[in-house]
Amino acid sequence: MDALTFPPQLAAAAADHPWPLVFATVSGAHLYGFPSPDSDWDLRGVHVLPLREVLGLVVKQQTVEIVSDPALEYMQMAPYGPQTELDLVTHDAHKFAALLLKRNGYVLEQLLSPLVVHTSPAHAALVALAPGVLTRYHAHHYLGFTANQWKLLEKEPVPRVKPLLYAFRTVLTGLHLLNTGEVQANLEVLNAGAQLPFLTDLMALKREGREAEPLPGDLSFYRAEHARLVGALENAQATTRLPAAVPEEVRRAVSNWVVAVRLGELPCS
Repeated sequence: MDALTFPPQLAAAAADHPWPLVFATVSGAHLYGFPSPDSDWDLRGVHVLPLREVLGLVVKQQTVEIVSDPALEYMQMAPYGPQTELDLVTHDAHKFAALLLKRNGYVLEQLLSPLVVHTSPAHAALVALAPGVLTRYHAHHYLGFTANQWKLLEKEPVPRVKPLLYAFRTVLTGLHLLNTGEVQANLEVLNAGAQLPFLTDLMALKREGREAEPLPGDLSFYRAEHARLVGALENAQATTRLPAAVPEEVRRAVSNWVVAVRLGELPCS
């Protein structure tokens, strides 16, 4: 998706953030490649608290969440109108960097999202460090994520399209990461390699706003396909070329990035 097609509220919300932003990118269904007509816009990013805010014993606003409010002027911009829903969540640079070093797939996807609303030299510098933080144990994040999605699906009285898509998206993202060293969150792109025709059909239902409908076909079929991919992801931990741990020099580089951003040596605009 080209940045020019974003609703103008996204850039306006980023500009209205109380702290300087390193970046703001689109996550959620839009990033995953199957937004419904009424899907919210999920913005994620990094802000930088000033020194005075972080030098004391209590550090506040390490995470800031701004949920759309139709009363705000930027939410009423034509042609999107007040019905445009957005959710902007950002972490302070220190917190985000710590998560990045803890094999957290969420923050990797946010950092490397191609759907960029706001960027900066500080953003580019952290993106350049991202390949060095990838490890074989990122598989644990995606195995846990996909297992939780499948449990949610199994608990539903009538299994729906949306949680099934999330279960397959997460396991395929993990498998792609371990096999290629690339973070790819778009299920349509992932399925070009996986070649699972039923995912194409399910994504079409989701994009048509039919995500709450019962699943077409028998759940046992999807369960078997999902279990096969989970097994492949588990096996990929032994065959991947990714290292077992983040190299110490990369850890130091990420730490130096936090210092440089905090001191204003890497600009946020």
